[in-house]
Amino acid sequence: MRLEIEATNNLQRVDRVLADLVPTLSRSRIQRLIQTGEVLVNGASVRANARLHTGDVVLLEPPPPEPVSIDPEPMPLDILFEDDHLLVLNKPQGLIVHPAGRMRTGTLVNGLLAHCKRLSGINGVLRPGIVHRLDKDTTGLMVVTKDDAAHRGLARQFEERSVQRRYRAVLWGRPDPKEGRIEGDIARHLKDRKRMTVREGGRTAATRYRVMAEYEFLSEVTFELETGRTHQIRVHAEHIGHPVFGDPGYGGRRRRMKGISPMLRGDALKLLKLTDRQMLHAELLGFVHPVTGERFRWESGLPEDMKTVLGMLEGQ
Repeated sequence: MRLEIEATNNLQRVDRVLADLVPTLSRSRIQRLIQTGEVLVNGASVRANARLHTGDVVLLEPPPPEPVSIDPEPMPLDILFEDDHLLVLNKPQGLIVHPAGRMRTGTLVNGLLAHCKRLSGINGVLRPGIVHRLDKDTTGLMVVTKDDAAHRGLARQFEERSVQRRYRAVLWGRPDPKEGRIEGDIARHLKDRKRMTVREGGRTAATRYRVMAEYEFLSEVTFELETGRTHQIRVHAEHIGHPVFGDPGYGGRRRRMKGISPMLRGDALKLLKLTDRQMLHAELLGFVHPVTGERFRWESGLPEDMKTVLGMLEGQ
């Protein structure tokens, strides 16, 4: 595919321009093609943030579609809304969103393929329909798209940060101030490639938070994402010294008990035994339907383990 850049796109990022000019490809898909050298500007490879100039010639050679190798698997799905274009569901703890590596079974995508047969293909064969995702042990609201038009429209809303997303969490300690904004570039951890960390050279990330209730050694906090980086809330919470309670990957289990009074450690251990995951739940999701233009907003009640932990805290 050959594209000549017009004046209206002068000095714009190459990934953003291509996402507008080639609507069949998402911006994240275009960024991956740039990284693999399948996008050339004036005959040379570039970075995704390179600026284009009037008259530049862009060659885009997306690889042929890969055959889908994901088997549909019937599984119970807590679907709150569904039409011909998308569905909204509550993801439970322990469910991986999409296949990765050698894992090809037991994921949400397997269940979705069994349920609705058809999902958008913009995000590749291993992530059909997936516009955004939740970590395996994070619960709550997700939207999934069935066709490419809905996927493109929602992806644009996520990029423009117009999608409402609110998370509720239990954190160690008491954040101060009680309301604020966490900024910190997020990148892959240099020593543990399964973890992310805040470090220079990462991708820009910002998270807003508000403390809703405080207890002796824990707090109930809501988060709103300005960006959508991998493990963002968990990484930022650890970064400010208040990791998500129960989080095994980001300092939220027994290691954190060293920072509280010895008299309270028994209570903390008792609460930790109630869960084996991070106390993080996607409780609110709102967006404009990308096809019909209707505005939707859903809320999801807390899962049982979080309700139990908070109930015990309130009873102390």
